[in-house]
Amino acid sequence: MEQSRITILGVGSILMTDEGFGVRVIQALDRRFDFPENVSVVDGGVLGLNLLGVMAEADHLIVIDAIRNQGAPGDLFRLTGDAVPERIRAKNSLHQVDFLEALTLCQAMEKVPETVILGVEPKDIDTLSVDLTDVLCRQIDPVVDMVLAELDDLGVAYAKKPATDNSAEIE
Repeated sequence: MEQSRITILGVGSILMTDEGFGVRVIQALDRRFDFPENVSVVDGGVLGLNLLGVMAEADHLIVIDAIRNQGAPGDLFRLTGDAVPERIRAKNSLHQVDFLEALTLCQAMEKVPETVILGVEPKDIDTLSVDLTDVLCRQIDPVVDMVLAELDDLGVAYAKKPATDNSAEIE
């Protein structure tokens, strides 16, 4: 039996404060865990439509992003089904519009992955800075746990990497 292909995709610009949250979670996952061959951990940055190939190859797509969802900064949410395009149509940022277009093109190709978006309400996506705000820094671990819970639900075995002496982890 062929295993499902799962893509964990972090999107956003690491140059615009909290906008880079999805990429920071991907970096944490990559640094802390080993995943089986059928799981891809992808830093999608702001590639938008250029991610079409990556998205179309997946059977399951887990997207991590900072999305304005009318909550308080740091609020976590999980979007599936019709809530995905509904929320992204709010045009929070250009990469999210491109992401929605790429997902729509997957539909045209009849290769739409089962998609879940794990998001966080940003505090600041307008300031030019490579540092997340404190409130979003504190949400990296909870979102990593949310990603792992999604993998658990899909029956994916993963392993924690041995602890290293990197006390200066960049988050």
